[in-house]
Amino acid sequence: MTTAAPPRNGSAVTFSVDPWDPGYGLAFGEEMGGDGRPASTAELVLDLELPADKWRPLAPDPGPGVPDTVLFLDGVRRIDARVWLHGADPQPAPGIAASYAAGLVSCNGSARITDVMVERGLFTAAPDATDLAIRHGAYPARRAAGPGMDQLSLALQQRLSDTEVQLAMLFRKENPDADDLLFVDGPLRGRTHLDRTIGYIKTHHTTYLPPPQAATVAALQPGQRTPAFTMGTSWRRNSWYLRLPATPGSPWPDVPWSGVVRLECSAELPVPEVRRLADLSARLLPPLASAPHKDPRAPQNLVPIGGLERELRRRLGDQQLLYRSLRAAARG
Repeated sequence: MTTAAPPRNGSAVTFSVDPWDPGYGLAFGEEMGGDGRPASTAELVLDLELPADKWRPLAPDPGPGVPDTVLFLDGVRRIDARVWLHGADPQPAPGIAASYAAGLVSCNGSARITDVMVERGLFTAAPDATDLAIRHGAYPARRAAGPGMDQLSLALQQRLSDTEVQLAMLFRKENPDADDLLFVDGPLRGRTHLDRTIGYIKTHHTTYLPPPQAATVAALQPGQRTPAFTMGTSWRRNSWYLRLPATPGSPWPDVPWSGVVRLECSAELPVPEVRRLADLSARLLPPLASAPHKDPRAPQNLVPIGGLERELRRRLGDQQLLYRSLRAAARG
């Protein structure tokens, strides 16, 4: 473990770089655990669009016109190194030096990346933490709620989410008259105030629906969606499931939820607007589904999102170069 000499600014805080591979967590530290919830504790309103006992797969209404521009917002994050901060407290404080980037893809006949923001940060709960300046960049100090790895990771995720929101708001400020629809990769939590916005969730860690309605998800044909419903955990949103087109080698229909994604929008929207957004998602997204020979997360990782993620990771810079720079800075 490499330890730094005191910074030139006279601060008593020094730091060490943990030699443990960042992909495997800390060599020493708190266990990172989940929230311990059962399969689902969400409060559900299943009869938002159809009565709960009348649920069936729905084909999108071809009536509503599609927007001129479809936007895809996504971000990537990477832990460049785990660090220990040495200050007045005899026990060093853990932290993560991380890089993160947000980007926006605009589709209106062709797809292009319109905006990108790349940032770095030192995330720690240490009250006396200072910015880390290294040869190839800087990691401004960002406060986390606590020292646990889950809390450090949450602080990083919140900062990335804030950056994504800034990017979307900047685009719409510069294009106030645009007829657009924004898809955010991931849940809408903290972003429900964005107009004309749908959250896009590729993976399913929790089973929200009771068995009768979950059976409707399993029965979806490619391009079909479930009725919309409202669910509330620590926050409320409207949601629906959609099955993307099957691809060669797809396990569907042998795997009932293969190719299924969940989408969500603000709980404040009236039912006709929720239905309109749900139908638009079922019309716009299936043609953008990825193929297995191009993306291992096909078909859920949409082509514009996959391309954006690759570009964002490239712009994060060389992780090994940054890691070596951090170790060199720690040696003083």
